[in-house]
Amino acid sequence: MTTKYLARLQFTPDGVAVEGEWTVPATARNRYTEWVGRYGSDPAVVIELMEDIDGRQRVLKTWTAQDEVEGPARP
Repeated sequence: MTTKYLARLQFTPDGVAVEGEWTVPATARNRYTEWVGRYGSDPAVVIELMEDIDGRQRVLKTWTAQDEVEGPARP
């Protein structure tokens, strides 16, 4: 079983993403937090922290200018 941790930044919903991938969860959390601080006030930005286990991704946190939620963004 292979586990990776990802941080994903999209400047527009469903737009092209900038993504980082790490084997250490703290590194991905730090990047997520950095991106929230740098870009999180933009109303179009979506930032996600994810876990990938053997190619199956699960969203741990999602940030938008409206709020932060555990798991995927609310519809």
